[in-house]
Amino acid sequence: MSSSHPVSIQRLDGESSSRLLDAVAVEEPLEIRLSLDALMPGEHKPVSITMRTPGHDDELAVGFLFSEGILTAPGQIRNVSHWGRPPPGKAERNVAVVELAPDVDIDLARLERHFYTTSSCGVCGKTSIDALRQERPFADTDTSSFHTTTEALLALPDALREHQASFGVTGGLHATGLFNALGEVVLVREDVGRHNAMDKVVGRLFLDDKLPAAEYGMIVSGRTSFELMQKAAMAGVSTLVAIGAPSSLAIEMAEEFGMTLVGFMRDGRCNVYANEQRIQ
Repeated sequence: MSSSHPVSIQRLDGESSSRLLDAVAVEEPLEIRLSLDALMPGEHKPVSITMRTPGHDDELAVGFLFSEGILTAPGQIRNVSHWGRPPPGKAERNVAVVELAPDVDIDLARLERHFYTTSSCGVCGKTSIDALRQERPFADTDTSSFHTTTEALLALPDALREHQASFGVTGGLHATGLFNALGEVVLVREDVGRHNAMDKVVGRLFLDDKLPAAEYGMIVSGRTSFELMQKAAMAGVSTLVAIGAPSSLAIEMAEEFGMTLVGFMRDGRCNVYANEQRIQ
């Protein structure tokens, strides 16, 4: 699955123009489905459709289901696969089926409501934070012992950029990186959707049974919204760093849950919006 697609463009430069071959980020829908005999024997239940960049779709599906509180442990999963009837000539890549173990008991009502899918989901403000307070599996981000240094933080944008191979080709993909206290970026995922990039990182950690990720921080390539904060909180991450700006609700949530929130990380400086005690 390629994350970029070649296109022919007309480049205008002053009074001159030229025909060139360029690369753009691939954006395609992914339908996430659950397969569980207790739901519908032999059937797949659609859960969500997201516009994403192909690649690491198993991580994306699992990370989304964990962030939504549907999955809680990797042992609940029997298999993750692609399934579907694509158009002629297309690979079977636009449906991800998460097959659950026979003894798994999940909250079926959650399949009908998705509180945190987008910034415009209609569930916002204090209602969202109250819901998340009740649902997050790792509720000790405020007491996390994770600490890092100013020097390590300021080196993160360049470290993240070194791992953004697809962005280097297209200039059109977001990224989420996982970093340790030394500022070493140990895992990066890219996607046309910033929330998808984080779901892919969280999904990888979930599948590797490495949640909560209390010994790591996260860096995102763009701005910080409530949805990114809630995904980090669900994963037990106490420190979120952004190249761009945070929203007011992201700051409110960081203060509520004792999370460190850093933004405008560029040109050798940054802003700390909440809980600066983790930065030496």
